[in-house]
Amino acid sequence: MSSLWQPPQFPDAAFTASAAAVSRALGQAWPRLDAVAALLSPAAEAMLEDMAAAAAERTLRHFGRARLLFTPLYVANYCENRCRYCGYAAHVTMPRRKLSLEEVAAQGERIAATGLRHLLLLTGEAPRRAGVDYIVDCVRLLAPRFPGLALEVFPLATAHYGAAVEAGVTGLTLYQETYDPEVYRAMHPAGPKADYAWRLDAPSRAAHAGMPSITLGALLGLAPWRQDVLALVAHARYLLERFPGVEIGVSLPRLRPHAGGFAAPHPVADRQFVQAILALRLALPCAGITLSTREAPRLRDGLVGLAVTKLSAGVRTSVGEVEGSEQFVINDTRSVAEVAAMLHSQGLQPVFKDWQPLVGKAVPRAA
Repeated sequence: MSSLWQPPQFPDAAFTASAAAVSRALGQAWPRLDAVAALLSPAAEAMLEDMAAAAAERTLRHFGRARLLFTPLYVANYCENRCRYCGYAAHVTMPRRKLSLEEVAAQGERIAATGLRHLLLLTGEAPRRAGVDYIVDCVRLLAPRFPGLALEVFPLATAHYGAAVEAGVTGLTLYQETYDPEVYRAMHPAGPKADYAWRLDAPSRAAHAGMPSITLGALLGLAPWRQDVLALVAHARYLLERFPGVEIGVSLPRLRPHAGGFAAPHPVADRQFVQAILALRLALPCAGITLSTREAPRLRDGLVGLAVTKLSAGVRTSVGEVEGSEQFVINDTRSVAEVAAMLHSQGLQPVFKDWQPLVGKAVPRAA
């Protein structure tokens, strides 16, 4: 099955740029993809201070000093996929759980007590154990407490996204993992996630269903990072042009240690990761950029003043209180209060709530 949108493929030569080309790209309000490639080039790695100054100016112009906080809630970790890099993969031996609705409510109470009103609801991909009906039930339960409620679950059909929006979902996070179809095939040898095109089209299906906010991303470490970041920019711009009423955001999770013990075939150094985040800000000046607790506090604290606009805090990647059920090892264990204090110390404003639905039902968007 082919996807509606095909990511452009970029050879290594696309990232050959001079310092002058990088400087020209820094001055552009909406750089073309060849200019974004210059920002991702080895030449730009030597100009990170210039990139940081330009990114900070764009972030301040479009987002002010507000930084949104949220936290994830893992409600099930059953999975049918055999992704080579994931701690939830079917072949990984670990405690498997699906929270009861009573347990979901209790976890919601625990998180709401921190003051957060934005929640990210996550599952593995096992529709027979934790399918659409279960997800929608969780959403109906949590939505009254969390007006900002996003899903990070397996790709759904348009009608199922519509049901989730109807129940109270306001956002979708869905990572393509890698835009390289050959690498994708090698990393996803079995299970429903092996369908590259179905996953690639999922953000469009969600937008058609009336999803207000969609966050895209690539999992850095699977494939050459420059190609994946440039393809991510192209994907975000495609959706911005096709669905101008949808808030499009981006994120770049990096591979972390997990129960499967997978080693990243294309590791991304901290300096390159910073370059990628700054390039995203310059390429997509109005897009929210999320930085997860996969990254260390020092790196998160530095990037939140330059380009990042959304941070997770008080994070658990286990299902409820089940020890050993974590998807991956987090790198920033700070509480919500500690992350909020860090933002205050930088003159930034932690935002716990920035969304309140005013109507009961979302209106599906035109195809």
